[in-house]
Amino acid sequence: QVQLVESGGGLVQAGGSLRLSCAASGRTFSGYSMGWFRQAPGKEREFVAAIDRTGGSTYYLDSMKGRFTISRDNAKNTVYLQMTSLKSEDTAVYYCAAAFGSTGSYSSYAYDYWGQGTQVTVSS
Repeated sequence: QVQLVESGGGLVQAGGSLRLSCAASGRTFSGYSMGWFRQAPGKEREFVAAIDRTGGSTYYLDSMKGRFTISRDNAKNTVYLQMTSLKSEDTAVYYCAAAFGSTGSYSSYAYDYWGQGTQVTVSS
């Protein structure tokens, strides 16, 4: 069992930045690839970014490339999502997720554990 707790969400103006954190507890963090997803009101949950177990490989939705950066610190059992140049369309609840295995995945079905989410609101 892995417990995930997101933090760092909030209200930010368009063009601003936020860094989300996801702290993991339970099983060995380094055994899991990690992902960030988001869900806006009335929309399906969508992939944002993923990172493999070591942090050596990262994956992004095309619209996030250059604006969002995923990273992890296995010593701190934490994965991060640095978000810059935020737009109103980035407003959503952001979830982190853990998948047992070495490679990140774009599919939510690959993930075994989910956090409760943190709200990000970008005002225009």
